[in-house]
Amino acid sequence: MADKKQRIRLDVFFEQMPDLSASDLHLKAGNPPIFRVDGALHRAKSEPLSADQIESLVAEMLGTEKMADLYEKGSLDLGRDVGGGRVRINVFLQKGQVGMVARMLEDHIPSLEQLHLPGSLSRVVDLKQGLVLVCGITGSGKSTTLASLLAMINGKHRYHILTIEDPIEYLHHDARSVVNQREIGLDCPNWSDALRAAVREDPDVILVGEMRDQETFHAGLMAAETGHLVFGTLHTSSAAGTVSRILDLFPTDRHELIRQSLASNIQAIVCQKLVPSYQEDIHVVPAIELMFVNPSIQKAIEEGEDSRIADLIAVGTQEGMLTWTQSFVELIKKGFIEKKVAMQYAPNKDALSMALRGIGVSRPAIG
Repeated sequence: MADKKQRIRLDVFFEQMPDLSASDLHLKAGNPPIFRVDGALHRAKSEPLSADQIESLVAEMLGTEKMADLYEKGSLDLGRDVGGGRVRINVFLQKGQVGMVARMLEDHIPSLEQLHLPGSLSRVVDLKQGLVLVCGITGSGKSTTLASLLAMINGKHRYHILTIEDPIEYLHHDARSVVNQREIGLDCPNWSDALRAAVREDPDVILVGEMRDQETFHAGLMAAETGHLVFGTLHTSSAAGTVSRILDLFPTDRHELIRQSLASNIQAIVCQKLVPSYQEDIHVVPAIELMFVNPSIQKAIEEGEDSRIADLIAVGTQEGMLTWTQSFVELIKKGFIEKKVAMQYAPNKDALSMALRGIGVSRPAIG
């Protein structure tokens, strides 16, 4: 009877989150449940939870085997369906006690326009096959950009969209497409097994949450080569750096073959970072570098001339491409960010400074 009470009580905390418009729930020993509302933490008006109570609640949710994993690894990620929604949960140890943070997943997915991303990015939703990479550091908005693109595909095409995520960030509901979302650790044991299974599940579009190693990237690349549209993420900060990072995953004697495959299959690379906005109703906006592969970029990748990619992006504006400098200039012109903020975040401060003075940066002739 006590176990049932504990199980219900933890779910009640989750179910309170939408009613409170809370994005996150924190459980820490010695405190009542803590909810994040409008960016600030608020303690519930209830009795504090003891360390033993929280441990019991978490143990009831995890079960014996995963509880042992928690004490071995120090933290665990998982997802849980609750009240028609879904929460992403991280349980962890701090000072030898069990703590928990849960985030309510979004089922409202913003459009590219709402994210203040360039309309030319929408070109990728009509691709039939190939590889589209969205790159940036943790917290740069990659998952939100990908969710927006998948939502566009979902609303436009009659496809099977299959996502492999760790953890699931946004909930997609079937529209014109059928969407299946698989979470590492919950629905499949690891990335490589999930990707191997993916191509047998009749997908048109595959989202790989992170291409973190040689095996995962190779499987994603093979899926792109065999007629699927594959979206993935990497922790890189430029299109040229992305190519180099991919090659670093493979032995040197395979680089030429991988270059040929990349040149044939990469369709677009988006690198982004979130920049503070000074508009009151907008917290951050994305600055991006956007590359679409054309014959010149394809040739540069094949021939190992990665240093030319930035220049090729700069002259590809009519094809919808965008350099970091051009992106920051546009954000300033549209009134989203201040010049001093742009100078703080821009990768090439000299180029931005000259662009803001109306001086074009000279570039070598491109053949």
